[in-house]
Amino acid sequence: MCLGVPAKIQRIEPGLMPMATVTMAGQERRICLAYTPEVAVGDFVLVQNGFSHSTLSPEEAAQALHTMQSHGLIEKDESCA
Repeated sequence: MCLGVPAKIQRIEPGLMPMATVTMAGQERRICLAYTPEVAVGDFVLVQNGFSHSTLSPEEAAQALHTMQSHGLIEKDESCA
C-alpha cells in the first residue's frame, strides 16, 4: 500500500510533462504535475509515487501532516504547513 504525502510547490517547470520541485516532509523532491496542471507555486498537492494526484487546502495539508507525524509515519517538520 502506498501513502500520499502532502507537499508544497516551490518551483514549476512547464512543458510537455510539467514538473515541480516541492517540499515534502522536510525534503525537496521533484515530482510530475501531469494530473494537476492547474497548480501554482505555493499550492499544496498530495503526492504518491512521484506524481501529484490532487490539490489540498493549507488546512487539509496541515491536518494530514499532523496525523502522519502523530503516528510516527514522518518526522515533525514545521516548514511544510
